[in-house]
Amino acid sequence: MSTLLFVLVLMPLVSALLMVLLDAQGSYRNSRVWALLSTLGTLALALGTAGRLVLEPIGAAVNRGPIHPWISVKQTWFQLGVGTGGKPVELELVLGMDGIAAWMVLVVSLLSTCAVLVSWESIKERSTEFYAGLLALETGLIGVACSFDLLLFYTFFEFTLIPLFLMIGVFSKGSLRDTFKVFLLPLAGSLLTLVGIVALATTAHSMTGVSKPFSMAELGVALAKQPLPIEYQTTIFLLLAAGMIVKLPLVPFHTWLPVAHFRAPITGSVLLIKLGLLGLLRLCVPMLPLACQETGLAVLAVLAAVGVVYGSLGALAQDDFNRVLAYGSVAHVGVAMLGLMAMNTIGLNGAVMQLINLGLSTGGLFLLAGMLQDRFGTRDLRQLGGLSAKLPMFATCVVFLSFASIGLPGLNGFVGEVLSLMGMFEVRPWLAAAGALGMALGAWYLLSVIQTLLFGGLYMPVSRTASNDVSDGGAGGGPKDLVARELFAIVPVMAACLVLGLCPQLILGTIEPDVKALLRRDLPVEEVVTATEPGANWPVDREGQVLITRESK
Repeated sequence: MSTLLFVLVLMPLVSALLMVLLDAQGSYRNSRVWALLSTLGTLALALGTAGRLVLEPIGAAVNRGPIHPWISVKQTWFQLGVGTGGKPVELELVLGMDGIAAWMVLVVSLLSTCAVLVSWESIKERSTEFYAGLLALETGLIGVACSFDLLLFYTFFEFTLIPLFLMIGVFSKGSLRDTFKVFLLPLAGSLLTLVGIVALATTAHSMTGVSKPFSMAELGVALAKQPLPIEYQTTIFLLLAAGMIVKLPLVPFHTWLPVAHFRAPITGSVLLIKLGLLGLLRLCVPMLPLACQETGLAVLAVLAAVGVVYGSLGALAQDDFNRVLAYGSVAHVGVAMLGLMAMNTIGLNGAVMQLINLGLSTGGLFLLAGMLQDRFGTRDLRQLGGLSAKLPMFATCVVFLSFASIGLPGLNGFVGEVLSLMGMFEVRPWLAAAGALGMALGAWYLLSVIQTLLFGGLYMPVSRTASNDVSDGGAGGGPKDLVARELFAIVPVMAACLVLGLCPQLILGTIEPDVKALLRRDLPVEEVVTATEPGANWPVDREGQVLITRESK
């Protein structure tokens, strides 16, 4: 299993390198077949590793300590010297998989395969570079999910910017300024995150004596026993959060995201997973809990509530389908952040579900936007209307995934949004109310898109640049409805939205032990100092449990 995990992370990147080296002629037919085989192979490996963890009993995973993966690959890089207590200080590469990583790997692998299928006919020029970028981006996303080492996490976290930057620069018609905006703004925030990572490791080592200060598992256990003082936590939290909130993004650091979605090819939009949320979940929640409760609630939760309303109103004002979805994702990320900053089990369960659901429902809508572009050469809602009369299967998919994104009961978006808002309601009801308002506005802008794009009078551009297999060949009957290739891409995403909406326990049953570990709810009861114990004067969380154990006392 450990070997499969290592192969799973590196397989897309190795495939990308081989594609570039072997396909010197740049044949788009060879490139797309190679990319499809590679993504299908990665999906098969994901089902064999992550799928097994999702389906097997998880009782043995409980009480394993903060951020400890179920399966892992460990390799010591080198020793930095001798630390406190005479123990050597080591850098250790740790790839692992827990319930949260398992679901992220499954979603990324599925969406990567779907993105290849959707771009099958639309990418013909410089296809080798395009599909190599897609595979490299897939490795970055899977690597972030499976990294349990601070430096390895940061490496994959930043690596995802490179293929996205190249794909936007090569395949978009935007200006160089837009391309660098997408790259430099997240990079600037991430440099502060790197400073925060180094500060966290060095401070924890000096205060706790942990011998592997960059290992998330070792660091999580050490800081569970001996938390950092609040002033240290706050400073490090602000440094770490600087890059995370830009990558999410939260308002007002969101300006690069609409540009990225508008300029990027379909692959870039589909695979823009919200890695900042995972970073806050992995690094800040278990290691800096007091800073999350104070600074996070006072700053990030308020920005998230503003972003929910702002993103929904921004989506209402857009004319391009991709821009609508980009601003809508800002709103959905705000709901997830509210659940995360609630710092309770309900809220974090909702935040993780939202992270997974955004990949499926929003990713599926971006796939449909790509199909729209293939048929008409535009995504401008002012030039399209009444398409349900000519494209009934396409219209059905748009309605279904829009309802999933809105959070219709019975589909995947509902449970995640409700749990996130319930978690925040226990802490700050007025912030939860702002999130609920954003959900209502979300229904408004997506229903407006459905009304404009699918119903009413039929209107299509006179000049189209449709791909070969979605064009009528000049017969005058308009573009074809979804072809088999596109159905193979979109139906699995819709099926996942339905299954997870009807059986949310598939996710909750897998991630809850890890959520409890992140919140330190899995520590043995007899070892925990309670807030009511005479003479106890320890920092407590919002559920009345202190964040320190008897051993540290």
